[in-house]
Amino acid sequence: MKNIITTLRLFITLSIITGVIYPLLITGVGRSFFAKEAGGSLVTVGDKVIGSELIGQNFKDPKYFWPRPSSIDYNPMPSGGSNLGPISADLKKAYDERKNGNNEIPQDMLFASASGLDPHVSPAAAKYQASRVAEARAFSTEQISLLNLLIDKATEKRDLGFLGDERVNVLKLNFALDSIPAH
Repeated sequence: MKNIITTLRLFITLSIITGVIYPLLITGVGRSFFAKEAGGSLVTVGDKVIGSELIGQNFKDPKYFWPRPSSIDYNPMPSGGSNLGPISADLKKAYDERKNGNNEIPQDMLFASASGLDPHVSPAAAKYQASRVAEARAFSTEQISLLNLLIDKATEKRDLGFLGDERVNVLKLNFALDSIPAH
């Protein structure tokens, strides 16, 4: 009986420490020192949340830049890749459909990211899409120059100068795109 009471006290104590105190402490530290990240890095327009900088969204309108393909249709709940390997016939079929005979399309526009939620494309992928966006918006030559400057400005450098690749956040680029005045 003594062992059961000791075990029960230890269980309750550890449950309170690891299930209540620790999560509250970590949440408090996160919100105090990393408020934006702890809040989901939300992008807002006025009082309306339009998305997160950390989760890709499916833009289909030709007037906007498109993200990488997603095997989970940009649904953050089941986050994950397709698990198709390099010799998969289904992956080859999806690749061929996306490529559609175009040898100039950047690789990141042909393959989904591992999570299926990558919010970034390469600067090459953004520049590749610029002509479609400009045509869909009937941009003038001056506006096309602004569009290219916008892509350059939206390009995020490599982390610490050597980690990862340069990248462009599609949501932030599309949000900035709407700031180009119409003629």
